[in-house]
Parts: sequence; structure tokens; C-alpha cells
Amino acid sequence: MAPDERHAAEAALAYLLDDPSPKVRLALAEGLALANHAPRSVILRLAEDQFEVAARVIALSPVIDDNDLIEIIASGRASLQQFVAYRCDLSVAVSAALAEIGPAQAVADLLDNAQAPIARISLRRIAERFGDEAEIRGRLFDRSDLPGDVRQALVERLGAALAASDLVRATIGASRSRKVAEEACVNATLTLADTVSSEETPALVEHLRISGRLTPAFLMHTLCAGNVDFFAAAVVALSGMGDSRVRSILNDGREAAIRALYRSIGLDRDLAPVFVTATLIWRAASRQRGGIDIGTVTQELMQRHSVDASHTPAIGDLLRLVEHLHLNWSRQNSRDYAHALAAEAA
Repeated sequence: MAPDERHAAEAALAYLLDDPSPKVRLALAEGLALANHAPRSVILRLAEDQFEVAARVIALSPVIDDNDLIEIIASGRASLQQFVAYRCDLSVAVSAALAEIGPAQAVADLLDNAQAPIARISLRRIAERFGDEAEIRGRLFDRSDLPGDVRQALVERLGAALAASDLVRATIGASRSRKVAEEACVNATLTLADTVSSEETPALVEHLRISGRLTPAFLMHTLCAGNVDFFAAAVVALSGMGDSRVRSILNDGREAAIRALYRSIGLDRDLAPVFVTATLIWRAASRQRGGIDIGTVTQELMQRHSVDASHTPAIGDLLRLVEHLHLNWSRQNSRDYAHALAAEAA
């Protein structure tokens, strides 16, 4: 169109915006929603119209830019925020705005939008705001790019929800439900610690440290399970020492140096020798060709400190945890053996 023709056409469209019939404005939205050169002033007016009219241009119009979308999100109209979340060309900034102030349904739609880029900090913010919402929590758990510390925080939220469930409490009792939920959270966190990438390990360790989860029992879990990398990262966080120094002590240090390291992270004087023993067992195992399994570590640990456990309650409590790990390993080993026999018979 020539410039004067375009000007006249824009004037006609602007005039039609004032038509009292919503059918006219809906027809405009249908005709202009996908137009790359639609008049911006007309599109923005349509985006402020009633739901049926505004939704079409908000979801589809290439004329609407990031600033416009952020203003629509800030307007607080939940139904229109959902249509922002549906767009296929969202930017990280718009996704961040939805994560920060969008309602639950709009955020759920954002997570369902496979083409929407969502920064890790925005995923963290979504978890903070909607971690108690089962649908959003489930969508976050399904994401492979969810940071490890955020995943662990959601595990805690899930555990609290299960413990507070009327059905669970009525079935097994309030105190039992809390214990079961707590054990499930610990097991899930241990699994997460075992599978999280090395890049995410420091963030997960710091999250667990701040939340008070890096207890002697948890550290013994990771050490007996052979997750030495995560254990070393936890010791670094608790001791304030450098990573290379901590790993050097764990790998080659004398018993006195290892004991001093464990005392520096706040371990009780009675418990430090048990951790020293477990460290030396794994150190010896790492230098053998055949390796070693959890069952051997836990059994040897119980044998070496059985006398101490009878005299020191703190060691007795820790060795009961080690025995629990040993029994779980034995049961899993038996299941694996039975499955292998069944597979051969088939």
C-alpha cells in the first residue's frame, strides 16, 4: 500500500475499534492477529478489549513485543496471562515475569509450553511460590533442567503434604505418617545426591546445609553408600576449607588429619572415629581391583565399633543407622538375585 492509503486504512481500523458490537472487534482480531504489519496502535487496543477479542491477539500477534507482554502480565488479568503463557515465541524475560507474578494456572501453562525458555532462577521462583500446588510441583519434577537444590526443596514440600494428608493420617496414624514421610524425604534426597551433576552439587550441598539436612546421619548415609564426591563437597561446605585440601586429606591424609577434619565440621568427638573408619574402608576399596559394596562396608563398620556402641550411646545410635542401611542393602540384593533367577527360568 502507498503511504497515504495505509494511513487511511489505519484510520478506518481505528474507527472500527469504537464500534459498540464486539463482533466487529472480534472480526478485527481474527483478521489482524497473524499480520506482521498490522498497525501497532490497533493491536494494542484490541489487546485491552474483552476476553474473546484480547485473547486472540495476545496469543498470536507478532506485533506485540516483550514489554507489551510484561505489561499484560502486570495488569493482573489472569485469563489473559494464560494466553501470554501459550505464545510460541516467549522470551526468557517474559517467562521470568510470569514466574514472578503470574497466577498458578498461567504458570502451569508456561511449564506446559515446550517452546518457552525458562531460566533456572525462574524455576526456583516458581517452586518457592507454588511448591505446595500438586499440579505445578508435578510439572517441575518432570523437568530435566530443574536445579538439584530446587528438586530437593520440592521433595520436602511433598513429604509435608503427604504427612498432612487426612487419608494417610487416618490409615497409618499421625506420628507414623510423619516418620514415613521423613524417611521418604531422606531416601529421595540421598538418591538425588547420588544422581545430581557435579556442576549442581555445590548448590545442593549449600541448600542442605542451610536447611539443616547435613546431619551426621545423612553424612554417614552418603559415605556408606559410596557417594564420596558428594560427601567431600559437604565437608568442604561445613569446614570452610578448600576443595583440593579436603579431598587430599580424604584420599591420602593420616588418621589424625582425617579426625581433625571431621572435628572441624562439628562432628562429636565420639562420632569422628566412626567416620574415620568408614573413610579408610572406602579408601582401601578404591585401590582394589574388585572394589567393594555397601554391604561389606556397613558390616565391617559395625564389627569394628560394636564394642564402642555398647559404651557410647551416640555411637550406638549411628551404628543402628548403619545396620538399617545394611539390612536395606541385603533385602535389595535378595530381590535382585530372585529377579535374576526368574529371568533365567523364563
